[in-house]
Amino acid sequence: MVTEIRIYFEGDSALKPGFDNFLREIKAAAEGRCRFRLIATNATPAADFHTAIKTHPDAANVLLLDSDETIAGDLSVFCEKKRLAGLSSQVFWMAQIMESWFLADPESLKKYYGSGFQENALHGNPNVEHIPKSDVLSRLKAATRGTKRKEYHKTGHAPHLLASIRPDLVTTAAPNCKRLFDALRERLAEQ
Repeated sequence: MVTEIRIYFEGDSALKPGFDNFLREIKAAAEGRCRFRLIATNATPAADFHTAIKTHPDAANVLLLDSDETIAGDLSVFCEKKRLAGLSSQVFWMAQIMESWFLADPESLKKYYGSGFQENALHGNPNVEHIPKSDVLSRLKAATRGTKRKEYHKTGHAPHLLASIRPDLVTTAAPNCKRLFDALRERLAEQ
C-alpha cells in the first residue's frame, strides 16, 4: 500500500504552488488515502530522483521533467538516454518544456496577461509536444510583449500560469501529461 505520492519536478521551488494547483484533482483524490508531496529538484533532477527511490521505497515516487526534445518511440529507450534506465513507469515528460503546456490553454494566458496579449502569436502546430522549445518560448514572448505584465518571464510568470491553465485542456493536447494524470489516478485507485 502506498503511503505517499512524491512528485519530483524539474525546476525551482517557486513553481510548487503552480504545480499544486495544476495537480489539484490528484491532490484531492489523495486526501485521506496517502500523503501528497511536491518536491523541486532544481538543477539535479535525475540524481535527486535516484536518491528518492532509495530513501522513500514505500512511496509512489514520480519524476516530472522537460524532455527538451520530441519524444519518439519507446519511452524506456528515451529514459535510458536521459540516465533514467528502468524507470520509464515513474518518469513523466513535459514535452518539450513545461511552457508547452501553456500553449494548450490560450484563454487562460489571455486572462492572465490581459490587454495587449497577442493570441495569434501562439498559433502554429497544435501538437504542443512537437513544438521545439525555442519556438514555444519565442511564441510566448511575442504574445506577451505588449502586455502590462511585459514579456513572458519564467520565474515571474510561470508559477501563476501553471496554476491557471486547465488540466483537461492540457491532457487533451499533451499525451505525456495525460499519461501522468492516468498513472497517478491508477495509483490512487489501488489504495
